[in-house]
Amino acid sequence: MTTASTPRRTAALAAVFLALIPTVALAQGDPYPTRPLTIIVPFSPGGGVDVMTRLLAEKLRVSLGQAVTVENKPGGSGMIGTVALVRAPADGYTLLMATAGETAINPHVYKAKMQYSPEKDLAPISLVVNVPNVVVVNPALPIKSMADLVSYAKAHPGKVSYGTSGIGNPQHLAGELLGQLAGTPLTHIPYRGAANQLTDTAGGSLDMTFVSLAGAKPFIKDNRVRAIALTSPARSALAPDVPAVSETKGLEGYALENWFGLFAPAATPPAVVQKLNTAVTQALKDPDLVRRLQELGGEPAPMSPAQFKGFIQAESTRFAKVVEAAKITAEN
Repeated sequence: MTTASTPRRTAALAAVFLALIPTVALAQGDPYPTRPLTIIVPFSPGGGVDVMTRLLAEKLRVSLGQAVTVENKPGGSGMIGTVALVRAPADGYTLLMATAGETAINPHVYKAKMQYSPEKDLAPISLVVNVPNVVVVNPALPIKSMADLVSYAKAHPGKVSYGTSGIGNPQHLAGELLGQLAGTPLTHIPYRGAANQLTDTAGGSLDMTFVSLAGAKPFIKDNRVRAIALTSPARSALAPDVPAVSETKGLEGYALENWFGLFAPAATPPAVVQKLNTAVTQALKDPDLVRRLQELGGEPAPMSPAQFKGFIQAESTRFAKVVEAAKITAEN
């Protein structure tokens, strides 16, 4: 007997069938991708994220057999580009190179302004690189180690200044976490770029700053600033002579670095995500790409989609604690 619900049931079944077509087709050998791909970079051209993405895109072009272009959509602390990805078709042809900011920090700093949910709207493909920051100080200060810095900061509570490239970014949180673990406040000075942070630290307007290794190298080499520690969990092959912050007594639990990873819209078929993950993993084994990423201060660190998802969740939890303790907000 026909009922009024039959058309609705038929429509629902049809919708399920259509949703399965991409996955079924791939399982049967569909040669995805069959046309060019675009990777959105939510920052301006020429920066670290942009340059690293373009290097990766060239390797993906070879492994995927299709052109891979990079489209810059800067603004809104990375959120403009991320929203563009979320609104794109979930077919694997529009991707996003996002950082810790857009995926694990912004939800805690820009609560009212968020137009997407990293957990619900993004499909993690793979972590690409970890990017440790280096702590550098003005060489005129009596600070040659993290222990010296802690002692100096305690002797001058609230008067030790540190610069970063903005409110709520990993560098800012790195400074807040350091102050929390050391038990003494540090004064945050936001900048618009690493060059000015380094120049002012070298000149004495700032006591210290958190910057990428690649950006700091020329200043360190010329003794204009002194490198005292890395924010990574342990020493890095990129600068083996520079200790990690966590090597200092009382700061053993310290670790806070930036990272970049590749994402697709949440509804992207799992088979597409897996093929992209395989391509990224393969690319990050290329010696030439590894060398060039390391020159830019990045440590290749591919993960499976499941591993990357768990990593982001853990990072979000960790960043949330720092943000809450420091009462950081960028809502105004």
